[in-house]
Amino acid sequence: MKKISRRAFLSVMAAAGAAAALTACGGGSGSSTAASGGASVGGSQPGGHKLTAYAWDKNFNIPALNAAAADYKENVDPEFELEVIEQSGGGDIENAITLAGSAHDYSNLPDIVQFQDHYIQRYVADYPDAFVPVEGADIDWDGFSKEKLSYSIVDGVHYGVPVDNSTVIFAYRTDLLAEVGKTVDDMTGIKWSDLTDIGEQVYAKTGKYLFSTSADGGDLVYMMMQSEGVAEFKDGEPWITENETLHRVCETIVDMGKRKACYLANSWSDYIDQSIQGDMVAGVLNGNWIIPTMEAVTENSGKWEITTIPTLDGGEGYASNGGCGLYITANCGNVDLAKSFLAYTFGGSTQTYDNALRDGGVVTTVLKCADSDVYNEGVEFFNSEPIYKQIVEMGSHVPVIEQSDYHFRAGVYLITAIINTVNGSKLDDELANAEQQLRFEMGL
Repeated sequence: MKKISRRAFLSVMAAAGAAAALTACGGGSGSSTAASGGASVGGSQPGGHKLTAYAWDKNFNIPALNAAAADYKENVDPEFELEVIEQSGGGDIENAITLAGSAHDYSNLPDIVQFQDHYIQRYVADYPDAFVPVEGADIDWDGFSKEKLSYSIVDGVHYGVPVDNSTVIFAYRTDLLAEVGKTVDDMTGIKWSDLTDIGEQVYAKTGKYLFSTSADGGDLVYMMMQSEGVAEFKDGEPWITENETLHRVCETIVDMGKRKACYLANSWSDYIDQSIQGDMVAGVLNGNWIIPTMEAVTENSGKWEITTIPTLDGGEGYASNGGCGLYITANCGNVDLAKSFLAYTFGGSTQTYDNALRDGGVVTTVLKCADSDVYNEGVEFFNSEPIYKQIVEMGSHVPVIEQSDYHFRAGVYLITAIINTVNGSKLDDELANAEQQLRFEMGL
């Protein structure tokens, strides 16, 4: 990759980092501390009992880290302490790694950083000295969802430990489906074209869209593509104009938009605040981190159920959207402690994940942890169904597809192409333009 292209990309991401983090891990809100954005923190001391960590989202990821710290302190090391330095979003951490890596000076980094799944492989490639592999940690890697684990493996080496489970759910209002004579079972394993027909009926009967997507990113395109086992990239380059599956996906979204089956929200706020919490939709499709957003509409409690997503030709589809992992930095003075902490907690502790779910809504991707009583409890909001057990099982079926550091940028270009097509442009022309713009940005 050309160096100038990399700088251009990082400047874009510095501006958009906080917004991207919203999608990546279910929210990036919260204020940075004085240590945010690369200011001096420092790693641990050899032989000590304390670790430091950068993380964002006081309502999601940070409660999960605190649950892990309490678990490790109670069951492994009574003197253990984890200092979590809150960041405003994933962009803060990316910038901190970039600054440290560019200067070849990692002395300001904490012991551990939370990092977005879609970016970590590029940062390990660009700054390999910034991270310490977690090989040798006492972790049963086979116990994780393979798709989730794939992000943190670079050239066959484990560099991080997954935190959350971003398996996609399609949640439906059972009362609104009933108005057109449908149940959640009817929506399971169907074709997207059939869903569009049902969505059109739901809108005509209730005035609500079947579901929505944010038009300032390409989440819907990616989720639909992954459920087909196909990527938007091939051998490191954009795969758009010659990608038949992508063309069909885009045609389908255009059709859903025109027929009011899907509401194309014009911003993240419009998507969250208006379409979901404003009660404009009969369904919600996204990574399961969207659940707290749904639960804010308390009057709809008990009316929702979840299932898998449709596919182009029928059959249950599985996808994942967003997510993050934890990585040990080169400034860690007590690597053995960091590995032990990550291995014991996020490597498979039921106590860590039970409390992370209770306190922050963080769902495990470790399959055995879904056997706990907490994961098998019925959730009142979702018709008292044990949805978290269901989500973990669904996550085990998500296909692994090619990833790219330009994942989010591809989504922006593709959703723009779709919106322009809904407004009258030709899809082939729009996709050709999207591919050209993306290739230029990647320096190809």
